[in-house]
Amino acid sequence: MANRHLARSTVLQTLFEWDFNGRRDIGTITDVLERNVAEFAPGIGDTSFMKKLLRSIMEKRENIDNIISKAAPDWPLEKISIIDRNILRIGLYELLFADKGEVPEKVAINEAIELAKTYGGDNSGKFVNGVLGSVYKELGEPGKDGESKRKRKEEVPYEKMAVVKLVGAVVFARHDSGIYMAFVHDIFGHWTLSKGKIEGGESLEQGTVRKVKEELGLDVDVKEPLGANEYVASDPEKGKLRKQVNYFLAEARFDNLKLGTSGGLDDARWFKMADIITLNIYNDILPIVTKAVDILLDDSKGKNQNSKIQIKS
Repeated sequence: MANRHLARSTVLQTLFEWDFNGRRDIGTITDVLERNVAEFAPGIGDTSFMKKLLRSIMEKRENIDNIISKAAPDWPLEKISIIDRNILRIGLYELLFADKGEVPEKVAINEAIELAKTYGGDNSGKFVNGVLGSVYKELGEPGKDGESKRKRKEEVPYEKMAVVKLVGAVVFARHDSGIYMAFVHDIFGHWTLSKGKIEGGESLEQGTVRKVKEELGLDVDVKEPLGANEYVASDPEKGKLRKQVNYFLAEARFDNLKLGTSGGLDDARWFKMADIITLNIYNDILPIVTKAVDILLDDSKGKNQNSKIQIKS
């Protein structure tokens, strides 16, 4: 609805002014809204939606800001641009606390992304999409201690949680007599591995090949399994899930990487194997990466030894 989008834009302008001015005179923020309505949205006769949205965001601002801090731990609030910060406040309020009959989850996310594309910087759309998408998919109900209207699901014992199978890969390539590895970068500041869900009828290896192609634009040859890890995530509709990720070592040609459209990722690069130690990598995948490095180093040593034997003979 065009009027709702204009209303959110006007609320964003009001929050921006409040934030930009050091949050002074918070008690007059309604006056700022009315001035902005007269300037930017004079055609909207009914301002009740805007007033309710602004008032609700302000009431839950501390809770919402805590959620942003948890969802983006490497992006302190003060380092997020004023525009992006307040777009996230609008998006998270509507995602977690608004009446779902009035604002469904996907509408809340899409509206926030549109605000980011219109008013933010070049990467604002990706950033907002990544944060809201992560909250929606992984955290489920981070505001459940507040007054969310979302229907609560009873806690499910760990052993009874539904299991979701995922696959991931340490992708490597041989180039200029060296070994390179491909990593993707997420909006939380970590370099991580390409991974995703298995589709119906796929084997683990087939799913790995497809997912790497989607996220990195590479065709890979799956070499061997590297192990698995598991974590508990919350889905807004399905509740808590056990996500089991099976990782593989996969070889590719050293080609240009083409980052796909997976939510929460903003970069993909090749790194020399010796430089991996300098990367900010999640603790739970470090053992997987370390095992891959050990395998590749052993393989390289074996080839060098074979080469030397052949030369001697």
